[in-house]
Amino acid sequence: MAQPKTAVIRSDLDIVIARTMARDAAKALGFGAIDQARIATAVSELARNIFLYAGTGNVTVKEIERVGRKGIEIVCEDQGPGIANVDLVMQDGYSTSRGMGMGLPGAKRLMDDFNIRSQEGIGTTITCRKWRS
Repeated sequence: MAQPKTAVIRSDLDIVIARTMARDAAKALGFGAIDQARIATAVSELARNIFLYAGTGNVTVKEIERVGRKGIEIVCEDQGPGIANVDLVMQDGYSTSRGMGMGLPGAKRLMDDFNIRSQEGIGTTITCRKWRS
């Protein structure tokens, strides 16, 4: 996987496309089946949040390498309403959509690195990484 791949999120189908794209990329990069499933699940959660809260956005997947370690990086971006209180939404059980509240904290647990940048009225960017063991 030389070039980054991007899925535009506008519908439920696009969530499936992003999930499949991430799983295929993880497989191509040599991740095992369990890590492929973790990555796909995290991307599914993050893409669903884009669709639910911003309506549209992008999920970009790319290969990364640091100090001889290979991994996968996923960047989820939207120009939605932003997150007023990132600490609050990262608490287990917190939900604004009457869901189970597992989205962001669950995605964070599935990945090795997880960073949220959000500004109200501007949008949200979540960057997460998984390193191959």
